[in-house]
Formats: sequence, structure tokens, C-alpha cells
Amino acid sequence: MRFGYSERCLAHDTGERHPENPDRLRAIRRGLAKRHGVEYTDADPAAREEVAAVHDEAYVDELETFVDDGGGSWDPDTVASEGTWDAALTAAGLAQWAARSALDGANGRHTPFAIGRPPGHHAVADDAMGFCFFNNAAVAAQTVLDDGDADRVAIFDWDVHHGNGTQDIFYDRGDVLYASIHEKGLYPDTGDLDETGRGAGEGTTVNLPLAAGAGDADYLQAIDEAVGPAIDRFDPDLVIVSAGFDAHRHDPISRMRVSSEGYALMTDRIRTVADDVGAATAYVLEGGYGLDTLAEGVSMVHETYDGRTPVEVDEDPNEKTKTLVDELRSLLEL
Repeated sequence: MRFGYSERCLAHDTGERHPENPDRLRAIRRGLAKRHGVEYTDADPAAREEVAAVHDEAYVDELETFVDDGGGSWDPDTVASEGTWDAALTAAGLAQWAARSALDGANGRHTPFAIGRPPGHHAVADDAMGFCFFNNAAVAAQTVLDDGDADRVAIFDWDVHHGNGTQDIFYDRGDVLYASIHEKGLYPDTGDLDETGRGAGEGTTVNLPLAAGAGDADYLQAIDEAVGPAIDRFDPDLVIVSAGFDAHRHDPISRMRVSSEGYALMTDRIRTVADDVGAATAYVLEGGYGLDTLAEGVSMVHETYDGRTPVEVDEDPNEKTKTLVDELRSLLEL
């Protein structure tokens, strides 16, 4: 894969004990150093007006002033420093690069993956939250739509937390599909099954709040029977994967049971879904707070695109997952 990366993202200093810290990117780089076929590309930061295309200008102004004044705790979880403004614009710019590169034909071993930070999927139009300041995937999607490079974009979010910000930004839009598999009841406690979109966006929001303890077979069931068919029906030009790795069984802040091999399997599944509809595919880093498991997860995505065949799981999804998927299929008439 070709990874979008910038040292500017390391300047976002959240403090020694914060789980979302620069060591996350350093760990990913160390893990990828052991793999072949890895390429890195820097990218320009997103322009202010491109960020403001999905965020309220008053919020953008407030964040810039907050950072200029030295930063601090925006809320109990979300911390800014003097380097946060540039890092956040850079993370959004890397996501834009990934989306544009994919639509320009980068695929296969050159599939783009933006490994910027801070992450983005909790950032709503008018506020930062959940470690996120600008919604990187949303900025990228809006950019390619505004540039005329795509008519429809699907965002598939496999982070263990629901991407409330991404959902909210596009909830009443018909040109962006948002699909999420997440742990039920976990922060920010959004993403219920019956949240399916509004107005022109009715049917373009797909939520699968899986019960704690769900593992590889459950995630694959959700993709095969709900997320994949929803994307197929939507027929996007681009699929952006909001790739968090905190559903890993050894991640410190979730109770899910996805294995490293599970991320390879999910990657293979979503690649097939995108190929079947002729969509380009780009990846954007979200969460993942166990350094070893984060690095391993990203490496598994890379190795899948580099030609490694994932090992299929030898287990069945649990009955709760099957019932949930069936309910969603009925609700969305899939």
C-alpha cells in the first residue's frame, strides 16, 4: 500500500497518559518497517475552506483561537496543544490525498491509506469530541464530491466506537452512505439500528451495534449480509474505510474480540465489495490504542493488499448478531 504520513501529525501533543498520542503513529511505522512494498507520501494540509465545507466556520474559528492561546482540555477527553491546528489540518489533508489518489486510479498494491492523527469520526459539524477535531473522512468525501471527482461516496467505519460525527454530517444527504459496525453502548452511545437517515438521506445510514464480545465471525456476517449489500445498492464511486483498530481483542478500551487475522478478512471482504461495484477504495486511520495491536492491524490491511490470502475463520456468528443483521436487512429492505 501507499501510506499518507506526515511528521506534522506528531506535533499534536495530548500528554504522556493520553491514549491518543504520537506513539500510535510511531508504532505503525515500526510495524510496517518489517513488511515489504510499503511506500510513504506526504500531503498538503487541507485548506481552511475545505474543512469548513463540513464544519461550521464559527467552530473552526473557535478551535484556531483555542490552539493559538496554547490549547488545553477542550473537553475531559479531547486535548489540544500548540501543534494541534497544523496536525488536524494535515490529518484532513492526508485523508483528501487518499480519496483523490484512489479516484485517480491508485489500487491494488498502491491502494492509499492515510495514517494521520488526530482521528476524526467523532467530530461533529460544530464541535470537537472523542479525541477528534476535524472529521477527516467527511472532509475527504466532501472534497471529492465538490471537485466533481465522485457523485456518491460510501464511508464504512469499523472502529469499535460509532462515528457519530460522520453520521451527523451526512445524515440527511443522499450522496454519502455511512455504514458502521460498533460496540453497542460504548462511547458515544449513538448508532442505534433504527438510525437509518432522514429526508434525502433515508436509507443511507447503516448501523450495526454489536454486543460486547463479538468477534471475527460476527463482523464478517455484518459485512456479508448488511454492509456489503447496502454498499452494492448504493453503487458509490468511492469507498472510504474509517479504519479504527480498537475492536481488537487485546485493545485496552473495548470488549470486542476481533483478531489480527479478522482485520485481514474484513479488508478482503470490503475490497471485494468495492471491486464488485467498480468503486475506488481509500483508508483513513481512526482509533486503536494498543500500540502492538494497532501496528499489527494496519500491517494486516497492507499485507492483504500486498497479496497475502487471509485465513478464514472456523466459527459461526452468535445468534444475537444474526438476529441484529436480519432486523437491519428488513429495516433497509436489503
